[in-house]
Amino acid sequence: MADDTRLWQVLEPYLAAEGVELDDLEVRGRGRGRMLRVVVDADGGVGVDRIAELSRGLSRLLDEADPIDDSYTLEVTSPGLERRLRRPAHYRKAVGRDVVITTSEPIDGSTSHRGVVAEADDDAVAVDVEGALRRIPLASVAKARTVFRWESAPKPGRK
Repeated sequence: MADDTRLWQVLEPYLAAEGVELDDLEVRGRGRGRMLRVVVDADGGVGVDRIAELSRGLSRLLDEADPIDDSYTLEVTSPGLERRLRRPAHYRKAVGRDVVITTSEPIDGSTSHRGVVAEADDDAVAVDVEGALRRIPLASVAKARTVFRWESAPKPGRK
């Protein structure tokens, strides 16, 4: 099985030429249940028709380059409203957004951190948690995701 670095090197130039960003990739499962998930993004988002087109192109590219030894299912998707944060670039893109982060050890007395990303770099993310800025080393993050906040619309006839 190819490692993520090799897959990234095969897929990123093609996607860049297509005007989209390779946002993330991961290989999950084993045997017949193995899946290669490719997450793509672009300014203004990526629609279903564009994802289908990219999927066909990536499938041809992967067949030619053959970086994966075993059989697998290819899934091409966009990040969505709520997305996992795994790479430093994900945290930088999340600046100004609500997040939930779980850490492997307590930071400021807690392993659960919910707030708004104030800033991020290659080593840490700063989250505004109830008015206090909490700097969380990325090496301490067990899992993290953005949170979509549903705003309720005013009821008709009310001001």
